Amino acid sequence: MKSLALLLLPIAALAQNNDLHLMKVQGNVYMLVGPGGNMAVQAGKDGLVVVDSKTADQAKKIVDLIQPLSPKPLKYIINTSADADHTGGNAELKSVGVPVVGGNLGASNRGAAIVAHEGVMNRLSAPTGQKSAAPEAAWPNVTYFQGQKEIFVNGEALEIKMVASAHTDGDSIVFFRRSDVIATGDIFYITHYPVINLEQGGNVEGILKGLNLVLDIAIPEHEQEGGTMIIPGHGRLCDEHDVLEYRDMVTIVRDRIASMIKKGMTIDQVKAAKPTMEYDGRYGAKTGPGTTEMFVEAVYKSLKK
Repeated sequence: MKSLALLLLPIAALAQNNDLHLMKVQGNVYMLVGPGGNMAVQAGKDGLVVVDSKTADQAKKIVDLIQPLSPKPLKYIINTSADADHTGGNAELKSVGVPVVGGNLGASNRGAAIVAHEGVMNRLSAPTGQKSAAPEAAWPNVTYFQGQKEIFVNGEALEIKMVASAHTDGDSIVFFRRSDVIATGDIFYITHYPVINLEQGGNVEGILKGLNLVLDIAIPEHEQEGGTMIIPGHGRLCDEHDVLEYRDMVTIVRDRIASMIKKGMTIDQVKAAKPTMEYDGRYGAKTGPGTTEMFVEAVYKSLKK
């Protein structure tokens, strides 16, 4: 059995650049961790593919870490959401890449292709006429709006799967089929409760659908451990068992709050009842983007819609 402890042991396999760390996961896929969201990196004879891009101030360090992995340049940037810590480096990373010739990319495109659900494009570009949240160079130029987007690169099929209305309204997960690795984006945190951005279309039911989709794809090597490796939006490398426990936690908390709503309890009464109590030691937080109180409130409001 290939345990996570064994996967994390070989220090020689870990590349570092100050606060960023690059670790081989399996197959063609690496995990890049540090401040902000996690990144997945696929490397091979065709070039490089990254899932998410962290923040703009980390872009040069990221390039320095990933370029030695392949003799060819960056081809694709895949965004799992529009969050700034997952898309902030888009423009800088795109500029060091090369366009993919053919397909649905026109000759006017320069640099690496940025691929995302159209919800990400809407959030970054502000098509309603408001000021855009990101410069045009950071906008996706390859989008999809339902089902999944498929890419074949470095001898491997990549499935970019929509997870509608989960963390936001533009979430995707990325499945590296040959390497057997899933990058979940922010539908799955190992560090705290889910962040459900209600203002951007997030919903607890979407979180559960996304987690169940990951579980449908993942195949453990032995007793729900090993096998398919899972790169969460934040935190350490995971396997199916981690996602299973997380899914069960979200389901139990959702059901408890739903029962409280049926009894006519207010949001303050629900918070006082502590529906997350036995999970707080593992996932609870009083500060940061994903506090316990924010999670309970988001679930409550999701179910009251």
